[in-house]
Amino acid sequence: MIQSGFMYVAFLIFFAGIIVILEKNTKAKFFKYVPAVVLIYFIAMLLSTLGLWEKTDEINSYYSIVKENLLPAMIFLMLLRCDLRKIIKLGPKMLLAFFAAAISIAFGFIVTFGIFKGLYEADTWQSFAALSGSWMGGTGNMVAVQQALGLPDSSLGYTLLMDSIDYSIWVMILLALVPFANKFAKWTKADTRVLDEVGAQLEKAEEDNRKVIEFSDLIVLLGTSLFVSAIAISVGNMLPSSDFFSGTTWTVLIVTVLGVIGAMTPLSKLPGSSQISNVMLYTIVALIASRANFAELGQAPLYIISGFVILAVHAILLSMIAKIFKLDLFTCGVASLANIGGVASAPILAASYSQTLIPIGVLMAMIGYIVGTGGGLLVGRILSLM
Repeated sequence: MIQSGFMYVAFLIFFAGIIVILEKNTKAKFFKYVPAVVLIYFIAMLLSTLGLWEKTDEINSYYSIVKENLLPAMIFLMLLRCDLRKIIKLGPKMLLAFFAAAISIAFGFIVTFGIFKGLYEADTWQSFAALSGSWMGGTGNMVAVQQALGLPDSSLGYTLLMDSIDYSIWVMILLALVPFANKFAKWTKADTRVLDEVGAQLEKAEEDNRKVIEFSDLIVLLGTSLFVSAIAISVGNMLPSSDFFSGTTWTVLIVTVLGVIGAMTPLSKLPGSSQISNVMLYTIVALIASRANFAELGQAPLYIISGFVILAVHAILLSMIAKIFKLDLFTCGVASLANIGGVASAPILAASYSQTLIPIGVLMAMIGYIVGTGGGLLVGRILSLM
């Protein structure tokens, strides 16, 4: 049984590394449907349930210090890839599709919460806010919303369960719809010629970026992100707080703004920000899972069904918007998956249409990193008033 705080953190990071290596080096189809980050959460939760570590004062202290200080640094690094100047090049229709997808997802959460409200646990609006952060951005946004709202770690189990099962089914549905792209275009009367032009331009611009990661890149990115985290925490704790806006909420919003600004500076051209932010993300997810317990997931079927209702509302609304604004299936599908799946899956769907369209999937997913946290907090605010 682990009682040392350092051993506790070291084991979780080591364990996360083992899962990532397995995902990379095995050819098992299992990892196509259950990403490493989700597997890390549920295995760590299982180990917690089995009592592998005690919640001693030392372990609690290490948990709080590592999680609360790494989160802002992770958000900052994650956003360094989100250059607004490149995102604007996507054009009005693709940006319209992304935000239409985000709004329809938010509406899906509101409708679903209204339907099943009487069956949910008391803090379900917080779980939904965290999931909406993920489904408008990514796992990093989900953790940011969780931290900002003070959602108990145990309640995040439902969020990740929905994020894994419902998301996997949604990816399969969108991939299965690819052969029907021409029929969808005829129905919406969409013009798809602009897609190839935008994709080619973005692919050419990406070729100019340096790919090899050097030591200087890592030390600059790591040092800058930790320093930004320290500043944001200090400033956030000095700002006025309320029931909804705590010092942590301010911290998350501050680093989001700083990350977007940093993405338009030479700092964004340094390779390695994605890798470092992923190390931080997996560490934070393992820490969160280490406080959860399987005995607290008694309402799992209800939440999984709720996830499908959210996706159904999203699909219906996005189809209606596609018809009105003459959007094609590629734009709608990638916009949807850029929100719900993020940068890990949107490029895969884009590639199923054409290799030249992969950069569009990446950039649309990047938008989610910018709006996901704020969108999740907004959805949470609406749900808390219902």
